[in-house]
Amino acid sequence: MAPHIHANDDETRHQPDDAIAMFTADHRQVRALFQQYADTLDPYLKQIIAEHVFAELTLHMLLEETVFYPAVAEQADEEGKRLVSEALQDHQQFRDLIATLQETDDDAAFETRFQALRDHVEQHVEDEETTMFPQAAQVLATHWEEITVLLQERKAQILAS
Repeated sequence: MAPHIHANDDETRHQPDDAIAMFTADHRQVRALFQQYADTLDPYLKQIIAEHVFAELTLHMLLEETVFYPAVAEQADEEGKRLVSEALQDHQQFRDLIATLQETDDDAAFETRFQALRDHVEQHVEDEETTMFPQAAQVLATHWEEITVLLQERKAQILAS
């Protein structure tokens, strides 16, 4: 029987109703997948889980880059703009690591690189949740509902395509 891939069934049935809750739910999902990967011994299942991690990260990054980060950068002070710039640099590192992982045939090299991806993602999540999200909630307060609707619509479009 295939392992349960979703972090929490409620997260998949109920779309969080605010942008930060959406992104935080995504973070929990990816963390759960990383843990599931670490707990799995079957190489075939590990590869399926890794591909799921790549897909989840790619969707999450796209949503942040096309809706959330531009809104934050537009409204934020210099510190907020710096946070967005650093987050975008992180995303590029994730894309590069994912591309490298998808071309890696050696199991040991894959494990090492996948752990590096996990470590980088963990640090990024920590930075977003402790620094960027609180600042974003402040600077985007008057636009929160609009941004959340845009994110939900964009996510639906991406998943439908």
